[in-house]
Amino acid sequence: QVQLVESGGGLVQAGGSLRLSCAASGRTLSSYIMGWFRQAPGKEREFVAAIAWTAASTDYADFVKGRFTISRDNAKNMVYLLMNSLKPEDTAVYYCAVRRPGRLTVVADYDYWGQGTQVTVSS
Repeated sequence: QVQLVESGGGLVQAGGSLRLSCAASGRTLSSYIMGWFRQAPGKEREFVAAIAWTAASTDYADFVKGRFTISRDNAKNMVYLLMNSLKPEDTAVYYCAVRRPGRLTVVADYDYWGQGTQVTVSS
């Protein structure tokens, strides 16, 4: 089992920045992929960004490219999401998730999920 705990969400004005963190525990995440997803009210959960174990491979949803950066610290079992130039449409609950090697962007492929952290961007 893997436990994931997100932090760093909050209320920010449009154009501002936030840095989300996700702490993983329960087992060694060697070779696991770590990802961020989000879900806005009334919408399905969607892929935001993911990073492979070596950090050599990352992927981003088109709507965050150039604004968000995913990174990880394998020694600490942490993954981060730096969000710049935030927009009101970025408002959502953001979830951290992990999976074994495979596709990066598919929600259903991820094995473990955190409880989420709320990000609200005001206009």
